[in-house]
Amino acid sequence: MSENGSGGRVQPARPGDPTRIGPYRIVGRLGAGGMGTVHAGVTSDGMRVAVKVVHPEHAQDPEFRARFRREVELSSRVTGPHLVPLLAADPDAPTPWLATAYVPGPTLNQHVSARGPLDEGSLYAFAAATAQALAAIHAAGVVHRDVKPQNVLLTPSGPRVLDFGIAHAADTTSVTRTGVMTGTPGWISPEQYRQGTAGPAGDVFAWGALVAYAATGRLPFGAGAPDVVAFRVMSGEADVDGVPAALRGVVEKALSKEPADRPSAAEAARECAVRLASEATQVGSAGSGPATAVDMVAAVWDVPAGDDPSWHLTADRKRPRKRLVGGLVLAAGVIGGLAGGVAALLPGNTGADTHTSSAAASASSSSSAGSAQPSTKTVKSGAAAKQRAASGDEATAQSWGQARAAQGAGEHDVARAVLHDEGVLAQELSDGAEFSPEAVRFHESRREVYLSYTLSSDEQGAIYAETEIARNMCLTARDVVLRLHPDLRYRRYVMVKEEPGQDPEVTWQDDFVTNAKCQVAADDGTGQDTDGNAQDWAPDEDGLGQAMIPSTDGDEIRVADHLARRLIQRSNSMSQVLGTDRVLGNAELKVGFDPGNSVMYVWSDYAPWTEGEAESWAAMAAGEACRALVTQRESAGDVWPYARYAVAQIGGNHYLMMRWGNATTRAACPA
Repeated sequence: MSENGSGGRVQPARPGDPTRIGPYRIVGRLGAGGMGTVHAGVTSDGMRVAVKVVHPEHAQDPEFRARFRREVELSSRVTGPHLVPLLAADPDAPTPWLATAYVPGPTLNQHVSARGPLDEGSLYAFAAATAQALAAIHAAGVVHRDVKPQNVLLTPSGPRVLDFGIAHAADTTSVTRTGVMTGTPGWISPEQYRQGTAGPAGDVFAWGALVAYAATGRLPFGAGAPDVVAFRVMSGEADVDGVPAALRGVVEKALSKEPADRPSAAEAARECAVRLASEATQVGSAGSGPATAVDMVAAVWDVPAGDDPSWHLTADRKRPRKRLVGGLVLAAGVIGGLAGGVAALLPGNTGADTHTSSAAASASSSSSAGSAQPSTKTVKSGAAAKQRAASGDEATAQSWGQARAAQGAGEHDVARAVLHDEGVLAQELSDGAEFSPEAVRFHESRREVYLSYTLSSDEQGAIYAETEIARNMCLTARDVVLRLHPDLRYRRYVMVKEEPGQDPEVTWQDDFVTNAKCQVAADDGTGQDTDGNAQDWAPDEDGLGQAMIPSTDGDEIRVADHLARRLIQRSNSMSQVLGTDRVLGNAELKVGFDPGNSVMYVWSDYAPWTEGEAESWAAMAAGEACRALVTQRESAGDVWPYARYAVAQIGGNHYLMMRWGNATTRAACPA
């Protein structure tokens, strides 16, 4: 939830999203993360705001609620021209929320990725403005603790520092979970790695790295395994080649290993302001210069504003909640490229062949002739690994052919919501994946909701796309059926892929009632012990995120280092099987720990693998991870808390959980 928006782009609201939060009317979404959702809101006079709402499960956690209340208190202390002001909040609401001014513009990392480093004039403005923002934060007795490129927005008028989600008071009265290091690898100070302490000097260290990144487009301590980055931060020199000479001195001082050797944020701001004033005077009119620091930033700031389209503000009409979901209406379907599918759902359509795609019609006719066979690709197909039906009575192309179009208000609400949400997803998927939802059907006796779709992508993209399509459908079905229409008897969702000239293929199916977290992953041994018993847990993105935080525990570091070396050795020995075109190392193969759930994660950042190659690597990695945990437990006994492992493949902005299990005995580990 760290970003205030993405260049003004507002995503449509999902079923179940609120229509109002406090005094603000909600018109869509700006983003979401592990802690909650950021909604796009407007005031009664049309001012745009970002409303941050925590997930309901976190709202039930007294410790989390205390941290959120503290966040509101801290944010209300801090004001300044290069910050994002807090407007209102209700930390004691059933679902706590806070609202800030909406600020358009890309984050620094988005800008650098798309356009490269800042030019010198804008860089001086950036350095001065961000240092001034930190000085204002520290003057209020607050430590930011997560200064990084994702938390700086480049607005039309200059940079803005945001996100106090994990800020803490400098007086140490903050609330935090013991033993968890807060921050992002590469932006954490040496003293925080060594002693776990974070103060204003740690923010200044991260500021120095931030300015170096803005100037060069390179991560000053490089990339790779979290522990490798931590070693460079504590013992290596930052890469500041390319930082202009006028800024290099203050940046190098900010990156000093010892906190006492660094300038304060206010001192850094004054040094940067000297260079900024000279630059601003040169671009100003003869004999005059900008009067204030804010004016100086604006005078030399030359960063493209990017798109900031007007928000689509619908009329604020009061209507029953059930009508809200049903009222996603045909326009949403057309926008998502779903005209054909939506037309099939118009009232009065009882499932006649007028809406059936050619592939589905073929399946229906063949089944009536008794020639259709149950799909053998339900669990695994050429596109991706699939989810097995919980009951064992698997849906097939034949049952898809027997399904009908929506009937009645409840089914129409389900169909419209599914098509709307999948249409939004179709716009969000990467350019390489062309996904189009086609039609929603219902099989009443089997209690199944079907979605047919087309998908064109490479193998790796298809794995990610179908995983997201399935998760999206599960979430929508749970929301609309369980919350809005509990009278409907449906409990399973089924996805059917259609390709020209081929019979429909059932690719995913699962029970959306029992799968409360809508977790989807490969099921060819994934999530099962070797004896076939299903696990009572599954890895998730929050656990993977915890694993990416560098460990400070000696045993964890030793086990991770030994396992990483073993994985690198074995992966490179399998290069012909895996089709790798270079020697892999810590930059591609990584190990980390999620202490909250006692899980050790192994993941790969090597994107070129095909589905089959990734599965071969994951099978090997699962065995090595399992044996590493068993070995450590045999050595350390019950004091070693980790008895679970998970293997993930990461590519671009997505991930796929490939294997997971319990490390019980060496004999039970995957071969």
